[in-house]
Amino acid sequence: MKGMASSALLAIAGACALSVAAAAPARAQTPAPKAAGIEAEGYEWNRMEGEKVEALDLAGDAKRGEEAYEVCSACHLPSGAGRPDGTFPQLARQHSTVLIKQIADIRAGRRDNPIMYPFAVTLVDPQELADVAAYLQTLPIPPGNGKGLGTNLAVGEQLYRRDCVQCHGEQGQGSQEKFYPVLAGQHYEYMLRQIRDIAALRRRNANPDMVKVVKGYKDEELQAVVDYMSRLHWPERATKKGG
Repeated sequence: MKGMASSALLAIAGACALSVAAAAPARAQTPAPKAAGIEAEGYEWNRMEGEKVEALDLAGDAKRGEEAYEVCSACHLPSGAGRPDGTFPQLARQHSTVLIKQIADIRAGRRDNPIMYPFAVTLVDPQELADVAAYLQTLPIPPGNGKGLGTNLAVGEQLYRRDCVQCHGEQGQGSQEKFYPVLAGQHYEYMLRQIRDIAALRRRNANPDMVKVVKGYKDEELQAVVDYMSRLHWPERATKKGG
């Protein structure tokens, strides 16, 4: 089974590498920039500046965004479902504000993601960034996301209701206006990797308020709360937008 899993991951990585090479051979060889993040004195989370602000001010066109998303679909899948093993996150029906912020942060070097960076830079301008975000927000949250073992859900629910629900909501719906991501339908392994990186200050565009919350968690508590989050369901976004 381990050999089969390794082969599958290699196949996914190969498909993504081929897609990068085909889409942006010159840019794929350019190292990502390195902008100051949470490690820097005076860091301000979600500062309103640069192409992020430009993209947020534009009306995204979902039809154009569907075309631009093709380069992303090799890893995140045409449905936006990502991979249940957490290799690539679920993007479908994520808030457009969150998508714009995260892609802009990767492009600017505030969030380190060497796999995603060559894809992110294929978006030619803020309009195309807004278009892709608009398209992804129309896709329904797919069923069958990756979940944890389910062995410590009572603790996970207690932690979520104490520390997370005020920002991410009862159903994991997040907030479009406050740039808090949708958690409903997201993969356990992906969220666990991110929350560990946030606690350890490795995710450099992290919200300092969230760092304060999770840095004191034991790893078994991180696993428990993420397992609970992976089981959140937001029915409102489980169907196609407008459908």
